[in-house]
Amino acid sequence: MQIQTKALLFDLDGTLVDNMMVHHRAWQRKLKELGLDYSLDRVKEEIHGVNLEILERLFGDRFTLEERKQIAWDKEAAYRDIFAADFEANIVPGALAFIRQAHAAGIPMAIGTAGPKENAEFVVENLGIGELMGHLVHSGMVRKGKPDPEVFRQGADALGVDLKDCTIFEDSVTGAKAANNANCPVVVLTTTHHEPEFLGLEVANFRPDFVGLRVERTEEGFVLVG
Repeated sequence: MQIQTKALLFDLDGTLVDNMMVHHRAWQRKLKELGLDYSLDRVKEEIHGVNLEILERLFGDRFTLEERKQIAWDKEAAYRDIFAADFEANIVPGALAFIRQAHAAGIPMAIGTAGPKENAEFVVENLGIGELMGHLVHSGMVRKGKPDPEVFRQGADALGVDLKDCTIFEDSVTGAKAANNANCPVVVLTTTHHEPEFLGLEVANFRPDFVGLRVERTEEGFVLVG
């Protein structure tokens, strides 16, 4: 694989950290409290995107905006407690080495996540990559969640790079759709979903982790090689 690029945009959950099952379990538990007894497979398939949008989609006007915010807060607080106990074991192999190598090569990088501010900062801090990223965009900064590419557009704008010139790293079908909607090449980490689930989408490369990936500087910009 070789992709000409000018910047790298990363999803966070399921892409840099293999934590989606923690999210799924936290959602399953919270939904059961609210009267929806979802299997983990159903949660995995249907529960994705911005929390407030998820709750509105599932429950309509059953809850006020303030109630939805409190439900979302409770779910994310539980997620952080669960995840903190075993954080390092869930870093996607090669992720930190790749980010450090890419930063040394000089390529601009940003994160665009559907997660809330508290979670995004929790993960970035524990990964120790805050100083290597040019920008962090979380759900509280966007009006439309994925598959709308707004979260990535904000990241590219902050880096001063046209979105179409960026390469996006994702793990979810919804995230890959956002990359396609942005006309960006997308590298999919198969930590959360299997390749057949992306049928009909344009994916530059499927890979289990970041091992073997590197960024090389060229006269035109950069090349992602792996």
